[in-house]
Amino acid sequence: MPDCLIVTANAEELAEEVARLADIPIAIKACTSAAQALVDYTDESVVFGNPDMIAEILPEMSAVDWVQSSWAGVTPLLALDRRDYVLTGIKDVFGPQMSEYVIGYMLAHELKVVQRMNEQREHNWFNADSGMLRGKRLGIMGTGSIGQHIAKTAHHFGATVTGLSRSGAPAPGFEKVTPIGRLHDFLEGIDYLIAALPQTADTDNLLDAASLAKLPAHSYLINVGRSNVVDEGALIDALKNDRLAGAALDVFDEEPLAQNSPLWDTPNLSITAHVAAVSHPSLIVPIFIDNYRRYTSQRALKYVVDFDAGY
Repeated sequence: MPDCLIVTANAEELAEEVARLADIPIAIKACTSAAQALVDYTDESVVFGNPDMIAEILPEMSAVDWVQSSWAGVTPLLALDRRDYVLTGIKDVFGPQMSEYVIGYMLAHELKVVQRMNEQREHNWFNADSGMLRGKRLGIMGTGSIGQHIAKTAHHFGATVTGLSRSGAPAPGFEKVTPIGRLHDFLEGIDYLIAALPQTADTDNLLDAASLAKLPAHSYLINVGRSNVVDEGALIDALKNDRLAGAALDVFDEEPLAQNSPLWDTPNLSITAHVAAVSHPSLIVPIFIDNYRRYTSQRALKYVVDFDAGY
C-alpha cells in the first residue's frame, strides 16, 4: 500500500480520522506545515490536504502522482505548471452547510434582523412588517452539487429558482438554467443572487458594474463561491448608492481582509471569514479513503479536477 503525506494545519486530526474510519492499512505522515512536509517527504506518491500548502512544495515532490485536496477549491494547485499527476477535489458534502448559510442570510434580510437589533439599542418600538421568501426569485450562479443543494433548500421556502452555468444545461432543482453568455438576461428580476462558481478565467469579474446594474435595486447578493466573480469596487459603489439592497460576502481577494479595506465600512454589507462551509474531517476523510481504495486498485478516482476547465 502506498504511503501518504497529510499536509494541513490540522493534519493530526485528519490522520486520526483516517485511522478510525479506514478498513485498510494506510501509512500516514501527518505534517502541519509545508516546511515539515518537505523534511518528512520520502517519495510518497499520495498527498492529502491544504491546496495552499501543497502548492508550495509540490514542485519538489517528483514522486507524487495523486493529490487529494481537502478543500472544494484547488486554485493554488491549478496555478502551478505541473500537470503530471491526478488532482481530486471535494464534492457533495458542502451543500448542507452552504445552504444553511445562504438561507440564513436571506431570512435575516427578510426579517430585518440587523435593523431590528439597531432599533432595539435605541429603545425604539420598530413594528415594520417582515418579508418572506415565498414567491421570491432566487438566481444561483453555479448549478453543481452546491448550487443544486441550495436550490432544493430554497424550494422548501416557496422560492422560485433559476440557475446560470457555462453550458446552460438543465440541472435538478432549477426551473431554468441560462448559459453564462447570457448573464445580463439571467440577472433581470432577481431578488436574491447567489454566487457559487469556481475560480476560472471565465468567471473573472462576472459581477462588474454593468452586471450589477441589471439587478433590481431591492436585490441582495450572497457570494459563497470564489471572490474573483465579484468586482469589489463595483459592489461597494452599488451598495453606497442604494443600487443594491445588501450583500453577504464569505470570500475575498485578500484573506484575511485587510484592516484598511473599504469593505469593512460599506453599508448593508455582511462580512464572514470564509466560514460558509468548513472542511470537517468527518466530511472529507471518507472521500479520501474511498479514493485511496480506488487508487490502490487502479480504478478511476472520484471528483477528478480538469486542469483546463479549472474544476
